[in-house]
Amino acid sequence: MFSLFAGCYEYATRKEEIHILIIGLDRSGKTLTLERLKALYTDTPSIEADKLLPTVGLNIARFNYRKSPLVFWDLGGQAGLRSIWDKYYAETHAIIFVIDASEQHRFDEAKIVLNKVMRHRDLTGAPLLVLANKQDAPGAMAAIEIRERLGLGRDDVNSMNGNGSGGGRAVDVQPSSALDGDGLATSVDWVLEKIKKSHRLDVLRKRVG
Repeated sequence: MFSLFAGCYEYATRKEEIHILIIGLDRSGKTLTLERLKALYTDTPSIEADKLLPTVGLNIARFNYRKSPLVFWDLGGQAGLRSIWDKYYAETHAIIFVIDASEQHRFDEAKIVLNKVMRHRDLTGAPLLVLANKQDAPGAMAAIEIRERLGLGRDDVNSMNGNGSGGGRAVDVQPSSALDGDGLATSVDWVLEKIKKSHRLDVLRKRVG
């Protein structure tokens, strides 16, 4: 009997996991971003960039921050792997879309992929953070310019909604360098703040219920 009550208490008091999906084109630096996040918030040393292999399935990182249990999912970005992204949308609280700021010839492709993602009905209201990664690389475009190239405008709340009906979501484009970790702490703070202010938590709770 005690174990039953203990189990019920643990279920009632445990904190809700926050799921953050890291996606983007291949070679944009998603997995290295995840590795730097693990090193930043846990005791786990990150794998060096030259030892990382392209993600074929799923990489996961878990840690607690600001009294919230965070779960980061890093998915492969090759064209043939993007079809599995939507399997994770229904449980996702926010999207981090990583873009290689130095590969300007791929911005149009990134825009098409991002627009398709954000129009998915299972992502209604999910905050979007675009990481303008590889700011350390020659020819890297500034975050404000990438915002314009992706058609995100200058407002913090963008009209793109998961079901295409408007309503808005929190959107930002921030500079980062996964190579040295610059900008990642600020990015996590932004994502967590916007999740807690959005209606996405209620959407997912109703979906689960």
